[in-house]
Amino acid sequence: MQLEKMLRTVSRTFAVSIERLPSALSEAVRLSYLLLRVSDCLEDNDMLAPQHKAELLRLWVQVLDGRIPVTALTKEIAHLDPNDPEVYVAQHAGQLLEALNQLPHEIQEIVVRHVSQSSLGMARWQEHGPIVNTEEEMDDYMHEVAGRVGYLLTDLFGWHSSAFQEREDLLRPLARHFGLALQTVNIIRGLRKDYERGWVFVPRTFYEPLGLTRDSLFAQENTEKALQVINLLANKAENHLQLGLEYITTIPQNHHRIRLCCMWPLFFAKKTLTLSRDNMHVILKGAKITRNDVTTIIRETTLMGWSNQWLRNYYQRLQTAQPIPIRSSLYRNSSYKK
Repeated sequence: MQLEKMLRTVSRTFAVSIERLPSALSEAVRLSYLLLRVSDCLEDNDMLAPQHKAELLRLWVQVLDGRIPVTALTKEIAHLDPNDPEVYVAQHAGQLLEALNQLPHEIQEIVVRHVSQSSLGMARWQEHGPIVNTEEEMDDYMHEVAGRVGYLLTDLFGWHSSAFQEREDLLRPLARHFGLALQTVNIIRGLRKDYERGWVFVPRTFYEPLGLTRDSLFAQENTEKALQVINLLANKAENHLQLGLEYITTIPQNHHRIRLCCMWPLFFAKKTLTLSRDNMHVILKGAKITRNDVTTIIRETTLMGWSNQWLRNYYQRLQTAQPIPIRSSLYRNSSYKK
């Protein structure tokens, strides 16, 4: 299977964002994403025991480092169901590594370093177990699985253009928050699914003061208290999202395609967060935006996303789910051309 098709099978949304990038950069980011999905498979698959997951994640790091052949990993997961797109990607890790070896050495070093660090963090958390005690622990987990991805993207953008290297001191502190923003919303969106597989990423300090346990948090009779917890998570996500938006507006405006790649997942997350506040469906079965929401965000940001002021206004409009008129005076008075 071609890598482009493989990417679409595991995430249509991220595929749209990645395919928007300039070709060489798109190839590097696509491959990075797929390699990280191998790590995700080893972390998430229900057929694997936690300790075995940790062992496989560390084995994957050895494969990435070139210390052992990829078959040492793929043999260990050959029994998993290949109809699961994520499993299919992991079972074809050899194809990914062959593609990685075709990229410039500098890109290989960036990708392997960040994917390895993230995988080791996942292994540590598998050994830690499914209970998150404090907000600091939650941030630690999210840093390993998403915050490091912000650093990975920033390094790849810097490889692509010296303009990013010149702004590295501004971008790097924000890069982690860009990743944490997406992951916090992902945790909110997947609360029920994670609970059903034994994990609760909500800190105990968020629900125990309300008299809830990790189980009663999901009981229908505790709706009012559970909504308070959801809104605490939403407030946390909002803080990260605002810094993620600052990351995007720091990207040079003439790199519109890179800005689009970053703004689409962030605005999808913002829209999801708006739907999640005071919404008990988040606890009972999850909440997600519609395809029409995705299409609208892509269309409007493609036209106007070069403007930092418009992006800030758009972000605020998504808070109330109100559309922004495309025919704004900002656009009419601009000489910008895509």
